[in-house]
Amino acid sequence: MCLAVPGEIREILPGGDAVVDFMGVRRKVSLDYLGNAAVGDYVIVHAGFAIGTLDRDAAHETIGLLAQLGGPPRDLQGPGDVA
Repeated sequence: MCLAVPGEIREILPGGDAVVDFMGVRRKVSLDYLGNAAVGDYVIVHAGFAIGTLDRDAAHETIGLLAQLGGPPRDLQGPGDVA
């Protein structure tokens, strides 16, 4: 089973990557599959790639449901956060 997680773009990095915030955990994510993502956009991320965008309300609803389940998925927790 695969899980795509919503996060907010906090910074666009040189080379087509971005820093994305997942419920307080920041990770570097590839924007190769998206044409025109911008800081503040919410993206769906799977396996380190942003695979789509979604509106703020839908993102917050999904983030709220994830919070009820105990926070971000384990693969987003722990070492490897982007400062």
